[in-house]
Amino acid sequence: MRLTLAAALTCIALLSVAVASGVSASKIPQAEISNAQIRVKLYLPDAKNGYYRGTRFDWSGTIGNLEYHGHEYYGPWFDSVDRKVHDYRFLGNMIIASPCSADSGPVDEFQTNGTALGWDEARVGGTFIKIGVGVLRKDDANYDYVKQYEIVNPGRWTVEAHHDSVEFIQKLSDASSGYGYIYRKLVRLVAGKAEMVIEHHLKNTGRRTIQTSVYNHNFLVLDRQATGPDFVITVPFQIRSPNPPRKELARFRGNQVMYSKVLQNEEVVQTLLGGFGDSPRDNEIRIENRRVGAGVRITGDYPLSKLNLWSIRTVLAVEPFITMTIQPGSEFSWKTSYDYYTLPSDIK
Repeated sequence: MRLTLAAALTCIALLSVAVASGVSASKIPQAEISNAQIRVKLYLPDAKNGYYRGTRFDWSGTIGNLEYHGHEYYGPWFDSVDRKVHDYRFLGNMIIASPCSADSGPVDEFQTNGTALGWDEARVGGTFIKIGVGVLRKDDANYDYVKQYEIVNPGRWTVEAHHDSVEFIQKLSDASSGYGYIYRKLVRLVAGKAEMVIEHHLKNTGRRTIQTSVYNHNFLVLDRQATGPDFVITVPFQIRSPNPPRKELARFRGNQVMYSKVLQNEEVVQTLLGGFGDSPRDNEIRIENRRVGAGVRITGDYPLSKLNLWSIRTVLAVEPFITMTIQPGSEFSWKTSYDYYTLPSDIK
C-alpha cells in the first residue's frame, strides 16, 4: 500500500506516541467517519490505550487526519514525544512534544482563572478537575497547564460511532471537591457538505457552580505546508493587540494576519488578537493557504472572550475562547463549525 507523505509522517508520530506511552499503535482505539465530501479519522478516549492521555486537553474528539478534495488537514505537528519535555522543545530539525501537548486537530482545553476547576480551593494532596480529562491530584502550590498530573478518576466514558458522527459522553463526580458533570461532545459531518460540526453540552450534576472558560487549540497542519506568507488569517474585525508580533515574522493588515517570512528553526509567532465585539458574529476565523489553494472557516455560536494566535514552523493555531457559568442542575451548550474549501485559481 502506498502512503502519502502526510500519512507516513502521521504513522511515525503515532508510533512515537505509542512508544512514549507504552501502548502498541495497533491497540490505540480509533474511528473513521465520512460523507460525500470529507473523511475523518478520530482517536477515542481510553485510560489504558488512548492516543492522548495527557491532563491538559479534553480526551474526546482528537482528530488524526481529515481529507478533503485532495488536501490533508491536521495530523501531528511534532516529530516525537518525550515525558521529560515541558510543553515542547526544538531539537535540531525535530520538534519534541510533551505527553500533555502532543495532541492533534481541533482539541478543547478548559481553564478556570488561568488554572483548573477547583484548583484554588484544593489543598496540596487534594483533588481538582479538568473537564474532559477527570479528577486530578494537586501535588504543588503552583498550577502548570502542561504538567502531567496524577489522574485519580478519569470518569466514565461512553462512545457511540456512526458512519458520519461520533458521540462522546463523560460522566464524572468528585465528592471531595463537590464538582460533578455530564459532558457530551458530538463530532458530526453535515450531509452533502464539506462541513464538520462539533457540538458540546455540559450539565452540572455537582453541588457547586461550574465557572470556567474553554478554548479550542485548533492545531492546523494543512498539506504539511510550513507556516509563512502562503497562509493568511482573516477575522471579521480590525485586529488590535497589546503585544503585536515582530514585524520581521508577521504583521496585522486591517482584519488579517500576514506572515512576513516562512517560520524557521525556533521562531514563534504568538499574540492576542483583540478588537472583537460582544456578538457571536465576531467568532469567525478563516485560514487559507494560497499555495495549495485550500482553507478552513471556523465559526462559533458564542461571543469571544479571548482570541489567541500561536504558530511555529509546522503548525498554525488560532484559539477562540468562550466563558460559561453553570449553576447546579443547569446546562450549557455551544458548537463550532468547520467549513473546508478550495480557493479559486485566480487567487492562489
